[in-house]
Amino acid sequence: MNHTYQASGNQRLNLGKQNWGWVLAMGILFILLGTIGLGMTVSLTLTSIIFLGAFMLVGGVFQLIYAIKDRKKMTGRELTFSILLALLYSLAGIWVINSPAMASALATAMIAGMLTALGVIRIMAAFERKPGKGWGWLLLSGISSLVLATLIFLQWPVSGLWVIGLFIAIEMIFHGWAYTIIALALRK
Repeated sequence: MNHTYQASGNQRLNLGKQNWGWVLAMGILFILLGTIGLGMTVSLTLTSIIFLGAFMLVGGVFQLIYAIKDRKKMTGRELTFSILLALLYSLAGIWVINSPAMASALATAMIAGMLTALGVIRIMAAFERKPGKGWGWLLLSGISSLVLATLIFLQWPVSGLWVIGLFIAIEMIFHGWAYTIIALALRK
């Protein structure tokens, strides 16, 4: 079994070596797109929020179709909940599509709240680990999460227009560099 897995891994490695140029091109493309995204974080934020709203609307419509199609298999309460869920998804999707700036501000506040909670938890965990190895890095990670959350909250709701786009652009750049490094390693 282990021998089969190893052969499969070698096949993937050979395939990667053959296609390292495509992997490199994909990495460079992600780096370029992420860099362009850094210059248009507001547009990237609003576009991603509109896509989220569209997905919610489509999900709500499919939930409604499912509820209507299978209504005879459901109890009255299940059918009611299924229809209410479909309507909630659809209405939320329509609201997000029609108010992307407000939706992005709300999503950004939720992200900042999550960063605050993560920061506090990491700081508490660091002091639990103290004086063990790595506790300082955990503390630094918690402090950086709190600083980031504070920066977002200090500019909220305006930060709602650019934070999500900034995070997407940064993620694309890191993703691109990862592919680029993998491609260069495959080339050798």
